Amino acid sequence: MYRVFLVEDEEHLRGVLAAYLEKEGWQVRSFPDGVAAQAAIGERPDLWVLDIMLPGGVDGYRLVREIKADRPLMPVIFISARDADIDRIIGLELGSDDYLAKPFLPRELVVRTRKLLERVYGPGTGRGGEATSPAMDRQPKVALPPYMIDESARRVEDGRGEAIELTSKEFELLLYLAGHKGQVLEREQVLSAVWGTDYYGSDRVVDDLVRRLRRKLPDLRLETVYGYGYRMVKV
Repeated sequence: MYRVFLVEDEEHLRGVLAAYLEKEGWQVRSFPDGVAAQAAIGERPDLWVLDIMLPGGVDGYRLVREIKADRPLMPVIFISARDADIDRIIGLELGSDDYLAKPFLPRELVVRTRKLLERVYGPGTGRGGEATSPAMDRQPKVALPPYMIDESARRVEDGRGEAIELTSKEFELLLYLAGHKGQVLEREQVLSAVWGTDYYGSDRVVDDLVRRLRRKLPDLRLETVYGYGYRMVKV
């Protein structure tokens, strides 16, 4: 059973969201502020849902930094009453995987959560679902010289075999690019593949994620096709 940790200071909304998530068979633990959630980071649930604006001196931005420092590939969904592009970009820069602007329907959070769990852990994330698909253990490694991608372990290694820490979104982008070597990919294609077809944010998040990926993998043979998108060069 998947464990979802929910951090929301508004009591009524926290209860409603927790109830909807629990109906999917997931084990939900909710927190009223960042301080309480901060103490539970070491428990490592399967996914976090974080409100950005929280009382007590520990906001969602600080929480996601600490969560990602503990476990870089931990999936995180941000929720916020502010629907500004800058909030989305900051959230993605810090490692969040999705963003929901208030007000939203509780069912939308359920759908986003399920899709993110499926992307990270594989199929079988419905009611009471667990990542039990044996196909995940059989997925081959993908060579992207000088890097090696282990899809099943969600691990990227450099030429010396040392692990490179990537966020969940950075890993998904790298895997998508590696699977389309030599193809020119439009930004909208990348946006749909990595964020999902129901994402309504700006395609500027693609450029931001590419910049982050290039910083961590400086030898990546990724070309910018100006005014269009990107192309992973075949080796």
